[in-house]
Amino acid sequence: MKTSPVAVQDLQRSVIAVPPLARHADLSLNEAANQALLKHLEAGGVRNVMYGGNANFYNVGVGEYARIVDMLAALAGPDTWILPSVGPDYGKMMDQAAILRSRAFPTAMLLPMSFPYTDAGLADGVRRFTDALGKPAVVYIKSADYLAPATAAKLIEEGRIVAFKYAVVREDPARDAYLSALLQAVDANRVVSGIGERPAIVHYRDFGLKSFTSGSVCVAPQGSMRLLHLLREGRYDEAEAVRQHYLGLEDCRDGISPIRVLHDAVTLSGVADMGPMLPLLTGISSAERERVAPVARALAAWDRDAAGDAAKLAVDKKAAVA
Repeated sequence: MKTSPVAVQDLQRSVIAVPPLARHADLSLNEAANQALLKHLEAGGVRNVMYGGNANFYNVGVGEYARIVDMLAALAGPDTWILPSVGPDYGKMMDQAAILRSRAFPTAMLLPMSFPYTDAGLADGVRRFTDALGKPAVVYIKSADYLAPATAAKLIEEGRIVAFKYAVVREDPARDAYLSALLQAVDANRVVSGIGERPAIVHYRDFGLKSFTSGSVCVAPQGSMRLLHLLREGRYDEAEAVRQHYLGLEDCRDGISPIRVLHDAVTLSGVADMGPMLPLLTGISSAERERVAPVARALAAWDRDAAGDAAKLAVDKKAAVA
């Protein structure tokens, strides 16, 4: 596992995967399946892996937390950055800070609180958590005006924030007054597009964000990494053609449940068996599985075919040079 302090370049070197967490039928951790998913991501070029909402860290007990983070650290490759989540409530995040402080994770993400909190109280919690952790944190912004831009800027100035995961869903992502205001106060390099492939192009091209998180990358990592590379090069038409392949699964996630659909889509695509979900969540219904399965399998097949074509092209170019 990568343990060096997180720099802006680390945020941008790879799509930031946000995978589910695999469990056995008795809800114990499934190490083999979690390893299979991590290796699948790493084989596709992904080096940043964030365990948060899709991994159902909201419902993880403090008593199990050390086992989870130790397992993930042991399974990751030497250049893979594992980012665990904490919270969302203050008591839980402080208990988890005590666990993480004795381990080598370079940062952790604060899951978003929906109620009760205030701007000043949230900032105070960030300060106390980062003091307890001894390292800066990532803050997950999932609702409009979650944190005042001036407060966000102050926390960065104090060295308490590595980045913000920005996941405020808009009907039109190009029209986002809160994101615009946030970027007036905070360097765009510190803000990660946090809603997958759907708004990634708009966030990159129109707002200047330089990295994005993805759940669907767990099914099709090479295509998602290809999308990031095309965005870096400003090849937006080609990026849009890649993005289109992800919208079928993203439509299922938005129409049913982002977390639950992704959890079962990884299983249905054949990547790894994620097993049941930890309560208070459940997997998708049998009717929903019939809708999701062909979409997930098609995305996985496209990713394999695209990777095969790229490998063949590389061999042909090498042969031509020789």
